[in-house]
Amino acid sequence: MISGELEAKIRLLLTAERWPVGTIAEQLGVHHSVVERVREEAGMPRPARPPRPSLLDPFVPFITQTFEKYPRLCASRLYQMVRDRGYTGNPDHFRHMITRYRPRRAAEAYLRLRTLPGEQAQVDWGHFGKLRVGLAEHALMAFVMVLSYSRMLFLRFFLGARMPSFLRGHQAAFAALGGCPRVALYDNLKSAVLERSGDAIRFHPTLLAFAAHYRYEPRPVAQARGNEKGRVERAIRYVRTAFFAARKWRDLDDLNRQADVFCAGQAADRRCPEDVSLTVGQAFELERPTLLALPDNPFDTDERVEVNVGKTPNVRFEANDYSVPHTAVRKTLVVCASPDIVCILDGNEVIATHSRSYDRRQQIENPQHIEALVAEKRKARQHRGIDRLRHAAPSSGALLAAVAERGSHLGATTARLLRLLDQHGARELEAAICEALAHNTPHLAAIHHILDQRRFARGQPPPIPVVLPDDPRIKNLVVKPHALGTYDTLNVKADRDHDHDPDTDTDTDSAHTEIQDED
Repeated sequence: MISGELEAKIRLLLTAERWPVGTIAEQLGVHHSVVERVREEAGMPRPARPPRPSLLDPFVPFITQTFEKYPRLCASRLYQMVRDRGYTGNPDHFRHMITRYRPRRAAEAYLRLRTLPGEQAQVDWGHFGKLRVGLAEHALMAFVMVLSYSRMLFLRFFLGARMPSFLRGHQAAFAALGGCPRVALYDNLKSAVLERSGDAIRFHPTLLAFAAHYRYEPRPVAQARGNEKGRVERAIRYVRTAFFAARKWRDLDDLNRQADVFCAGQAADRRCPEDVSLTVGQAFELERPTLLALPDNPFDTDERVEVNVGKTPNVRFEANDYSVPHTAVRKTLVVCASPDIVCILDGNEVIATHSRSYDRRQQIENPQHIEALVAEKRKARQHRGIDRLRHAAPSSGALLAAVAERGSHLGATTARLLRLLDQHGARELEAAICEALAHNTPHLAAIHHILDQRRFARGQPPPIPVVLPDDPRIKNLVVKPHALGTYDTLNVKADRDHDHDPDTDTDTDSAHTEIQDED
């Protein structure tokens, strides 16, 4: 508002002096809109200005015809259409100019919707930023349910807005309210509506099963009808300003504990819009008896995912690896995950249970799984050693059986025999084992003594241990010995062929001739 004296001065300058609006605003220190308002109130006409030519002028007929057919067509699509027809202007300028030609819609009036106690609840998600857990970043989502009659509020925060969290929010809300409304009103969110074409709606089958279990009707709001779910939208706005703003919390559990206190305290102490003489908490106490009773058994909201186990005994779930018994490799298992526990099933049998991690790239292991795998690997190494001994020295099987009857340790005996095999060779070890069995002395000391006697009789020095690299393909390599007479046969045959080869004889004679000539 301006004073009457200033307004009179503006009128004087407009009518008598005929100053422009901008000059008056600059000289008197007011905004040009104030001068224009005074001129309009005085009934003075706006001076006519010749229209400035624009690049859009040739396309105005096309734009008006397009808006008659598609009044809600967005500016970006219309810009592409006129650009294809030769428009060379800037998109921002185009978006500003077409506001003159877009048809104005008449303001729509809405009825005030009233519901009966226990009849309806409105449900929606609210996004409250990001929450980092280790290396993972999750969307912090608030599940909000509001009873339409009493405005009683339920609030629960989750990491993400997936279907299991959506159903758990319902369960927690029904438990906190002590009952279930007859109708739950949803926006067209993906957790409720998979597909919609006009009045044809395809609900999410899991939500339909959940609603059938609790005996309520899921109902989506009409498109572009914000008044039908205004209660939950105002509740989310109320949560942002009255609860979440400037709030400190340690983790998600602490935030949800504070949310419960807020709903039962500050939110319940508000005035009820349906009856201002009551608070929301008092109106809810009147509404509680009208809610539907809850079933005895809760709906199963655990996540179930099929996973394939590779050659390592672990399964991948939500970018984390959970260990399983080594007997489950190369199988298809089922991960059943609750908010706190991850169970891994092979058919109907639970083979592993872990605490759930909301981080990523983590290795969650059960020490018993690792110990069983290590024991199996040791057992496998022992079997490979026995197999190598049997190939190199067939009599080692009888020796190990006798060692077992005497109660000695098979693992240590196998390891010592493998070292003797590396030092003395397969033929000597086989001979020593046969001699020890013949003298009924099946123990390592006798085999050591026999090998030393045989080596001393041949006049050989003590064997030097052979150090091999840590490669199981080399350490476990088995070479089967065979008679060396075959090499003698090959040598004799090669000499015979050499004697009867005329080319070889000629070369030999030539070589002798060359040597004589040099001499």
